[in-house]
Amino acid sequence: MLLIHNGSLVSAAGVRQADVLVDGERIAAVIEGHLPSLAGLGPDLHVVDAGGLLVFPGLIDVHTHMRQPGGEQKEDFYTGTCAALAGGVTSIFAMPNTSPAVTDRATLDLALDLARAKAVCDYGMFLGATNTNQRLRLDNPDLHECGLKMYMGSSTGDLLVEDFGAQYEHFQSYPHERVIAVHAEHEPAVRYFGQRGERRPPIAAELEVARAVALAERCDRRVHICHVSSRREVELIRDAKARGVKVTCEYAPHYLFLTADFEHGRITEQRSRDLQGYAPGHALHPAALYQMNPPLRQESDIETLWASLDVADCIATDHAPHTLEEKRSPRPPSGVPGLETMLPLLLTAAHQGRLALADVARLCCAGPAETFNIRAKGRIAPGFDADLTLADPHEEWTIGDRPILSRCGWTPFAGWRVRGAVKQVYLRGQLAFADGNVIAARGAGSCIVN
Repeated sequence: MLLIHNGSLVSAAGVRQADVLVDGERIAAVIEGHLPSLAGLGPDLHVVDAGGLLVFPGLIDVHTHMRQPGGEQKEDFYTGTCAALAGGVTSIFAMPNTSPAVTDRATLDLALDLARAKAVCDYGMFLGATNTNQRLRLDNPDLHECGLKMYMGSSTGDLLVEDFGAQYEHFQSYPHERVIAVHAEHEPAVRYFGQRGERRPPIAAELEVARAVALAERCDRRVHICHVSSRREVELIRDAKARGVKVTCEYAPHYLFLTADFEHGRITEQRSRDLQGYAPGHALHPAALYQMNPPLRQESDIETLWASLDVADCIATDHAPHTLEEKRSPRPPSGVPGLETMLPLLLTAAHQGRLALADVARLCCAGPAETFNIRAKGRIAPGFDADLTLADPHEEWTIGDRPILSRCGWTPFAGWRVRGAVKQVYLRGQLAFADGNVIAARGAGSCIVN
């Protein structure tokens, strides 16, 4: 048995002093205050002193790109899940825009086999929507995907479902209890503005969020809006929720901490300090390293996101690693890594008063579990998986000074001074990460989708 002793447990309800007793893979008890005696708990009890540390449920990132199969030079299930553990994340959902894309039983099985052999944290796989696979789930009710990912706008890969008819048929046919996650950018608007030298302005996202909400409302389906980035998207989703539409959404750390000035190369170090209180190392990163879909937005959009955390159901990284060579090429791909930096950034923001620790637990633990029906995860409670992330909220360090475990080897936040560090991570009761080192063996992760 394992006892996490003397820690500060963080949940969506707040922070409290309590001990966590673990028996095998599950939490056996949560003991408020301090145990008067360890007698009677057995001779094999292992006690971990968590004094001064925050104890979170293992974080759940529902939006990551593991790049396998086909993009192993950027990431694979081993390096990507090592990065997850380094960031306190014990469960990830992987996106289907790989090569080959995950769009049928054979490619889903291939991806799950790769994860089974390599992953060091728990995982699930999205199935990719295409213009022709609307009946796949009806004909294969025993598929073990975590949800359907529909690219209503183009991004990395070729999984674009632009045609309204195909979109509508997917919403009509996908099971009621499962989630359709959408990349919501209106492709005609993306092309129109692109031809005029303007890359993916907010109206492209606004138009497609409105369409996704309308489809979910008409078809009575669950829709999850990925990487919300602008003020009007927030307003549309808030209004839809008030009407009872089954819509959830996620914010990504880069839209909370970075502005369009980074991508356009206009940011200065002094201005960055004024904006966020950090000191980014801009000399390390050309503007292309900040290119992503949707693009980074204006300060007013960032402030709307921070002021509207109640609208968000999850914070997810959209971890999208590319090599530095690719990002520095004449046609750089879109996307940035984020698994290792999400929790330190959020803990720093909590120290600054931008959100509460309870918000971190809601958006990174309980919210993802509830949104995607992940059983026995996201809470520290008896019967739940003993996925635990221990973090020091006081440790100050500079991102980039420690090894990056993602294969891509870089981060857009290099040089940022943060306050909060992941110290230990337990996966189903077993120590998986400690003091910068991955302890879990390849294949220690399990698929968490029934």
